[in-house]
Amino acid sequence: MTETAHTLDARGLNCPLPILRTKKAIAGLDVGEVLEVTSSDPGSLKDMDSFCSQTGHEMLSSGEVDGDFVFRIRKA
Repeated sequence: MTETAHTLDARGLNCPLPILRTKKAIAGLDVGEVLEVTSSDPGSLKDMDSFCSQTGHEMLSSGEVDGDFVFRIRKA
């Protein structure tokens, strides 16, 4: 079952902007909603993992698609 996700396109942004935009987007969601973030910054791999660990949000998936990094995060 695939959940409908809110999306954030952070391609073309360099650290720390992808994580800052993710933080702002997550703040606007209700608990349990999913945010799908697409980033071109390789640093976002480590940053998104750290962000979820520090905030308690759940990383549903992360991976590379067509040269971009895609993250699905459920708001805690």
